[in-house]
Amino acid sequence: MVTRLTNYFLKTLREDPSDAEVISHRLLVRAGYIRRQAPGVFAWLPLGLKVKGKIEQIIREEMTRAGAHEVHFPALLPREPYEVTGRWDEYGDGLFRLKDRKGSDMLLAPTHEEVFTLLVKDLYSSYKDLPLSIYQIQDKYRDEARPRAGLLRGREFTMKDAYSFDYTDAGLDASYMSQRDAYERIFTRLGLEYAIVKADAGAMGGSRSEEFLHPTPVGEDTFVRSAGGYEANVEAWTTLVPPTLDIEGLAAAEVFDTPNTPTIQTLVDVANAEHPRSNGEAWTAADTLKNVVLALKHLDGTRELVIVGLPGDRDVDLKRAEVAFAPAEIEAATEADFAKHPGLVKGYIGPWSENGPVLGEKSATGIRYLLDPRVVAGTSWITGANVDGKHVFGLVAGRDFVGDGVAEVADVRAGDPAPDGSGPVELARGMEIGHVFQLGRKYAESLGLKVLDENGKLVTVTMGSYGIGVTRILAIIAELNNDDNGLIWPETVAPFDVHVVATGKDPAVFDAAETVVADLEAAGFDVLFDDRPKVSPGVKFGDAELIGIPKIVIVGRGVADGVVELWDRRSNERTPVAIADAASRLRG
Repeated sequence: MVTRLTNYFLKTLREDPSDAEVISHRLLVRAGYIRRQAPGVFAWLPLGLKVKGKIEQIIREEMTRAGAHEVHFPALLPREPYEVTGRWDEYGDGLFRLKDRKGSDMLLAPTHEEVFTLLVKDLYSSYKDLPLSIYQIQDKYRDEARPRAGLLRGREFTMKDAYSFDYTDAGLDASYMSQRDAYERIFTRLGLEYAIVKADAGAMGGSRSEEFLHPTPVGEDTFVRSAGGYEANVEAWTTLVPPTLDIEGLAAAEVFDTPNTPTIQTLVDVANAEHPRSNGEAWTAADTLKNVVLALKHLDGTRELVIVGLPGDRDVDLKRAEVAFAPAEIEAATEADFAKHPGLVKGYIGPWSENGPVLGEKSATGIRYLLDPRVVAGTSWITGANVDGKHVFGLVAGRDFVGDGVAEVADVRAGDPAPDGSGPVELARGMEIGHVFQLGRKYAESLGLKVLDENGKLVTVTMGSYGIGVTRILAIIAELNNDDNGLIWPETVAPFDVHVVATGKDPAVFDAAETVVADLEAAGFDVLFDDRPKVSPGVKFGDAELIGIPKIVIVGRGVADGVVELWDRRSNERTPVAIADAASRLRG
């Protein structure tokens, strides 16, 4: 098939879009693949649709190989199924909500678990119908607070979401691995490096959850990996809890004046200068107990303050905090929050005071007090005395204070021991390209999806959910495949197989180009033909580099000698070949 630029809907740009933050955004707009409509929302132009279609075709082929069947749901859905599962509220401000003319609540679907479940409930009633795997490739909508980086984090995006239905846990395990294996084949075919990491299930629910992350500096996720094979998203990281220590014989806690020490570093400096250790060792931030006040906004609209005590050399990771306190929204405590709680003395907050509390009760502030897993019984700390300008030294966990629970909110650092004992971890940045969940029976139970088993007994179906970000993958491939002049697509997803460029004004050049194009079409190539008659060679070459089709045929001055040039954009090598041999050389 031949597509001619003289009548193709394409306009390239010489300047970068002003809002472009990453390479893929800049080049996809300039090369005429997408156009911005609103923050995080893009129109797809012919070139973009062709690349997107090729990615989707690879996904379809591997879904078919895994035994899944394609369906297609609307993006606009009613409120009721999402209310039954609780996700109408759980998604919070991230959900696009609207009303129809009759006042009925509707939403633009962020995911489709509910309606997939109801479809199977409507059609299947026996274990003989299972296992079943069905999928769709459909647009999703999430009201991101900060859409960024073009297609990498948008408010509208295309996903492949698949769902498996089994009536036994063993069946779910098999379906899960079938989809997981298909994902590995898909990403391998697309040429994407990936890491499979343990992940948090979030609003999706369920038990086993793994993310496929593509390691990239522009990634928004941090993951950890050890030389021994442990890999996890930081949100799913669990701290290796140290052993408890003997409390017997530890000195009593003492309160000292520590004026002008609102930060951990100022506290450490004063501690070393005025209250040195008897053994001569220097105090460090790790010896202090930092107390961070967080505000939780619950689904019912109530606001709760919590305090988290963690080693002073650690900071709160907000993503981990979001997981720890989900589905509540997390934010830092405000001045208004502090004003309502006079027991909170900024810079000097702690779990203890000379006037209480009794062991086992809440902290001295009267606010729910949670502890980092490292704060185990027998550990001794310097922390706030809940009095302006005073800290308490030698405060022992399990003797002088206890927490109301444990909170995994501290940042994860390179060198931390992996929870499975496989050694210290390193940190890397990655972009999520796929996610597989074992949902279990959460949605089937809520929506009443049951089938009769071999004994005629009704059993609840168990489910898996498997997502791939199609448009995000396209952007990542663009991030990986470019140079200073433009995109350079892998052949598997390039919008055309070959780009033929006719240069100059000589009619003989265009006649020769027509011959080359006809030969390529006969050989089965999908050809983009730059047949524009009054455009300079420099502009044509610039467009060819920007568009990024890896195989280019230059038809120009060499026609007089019966020669054209084959231009490989990946190596940037140009090879002269006879006009009659161009198609066969490209096929080879």
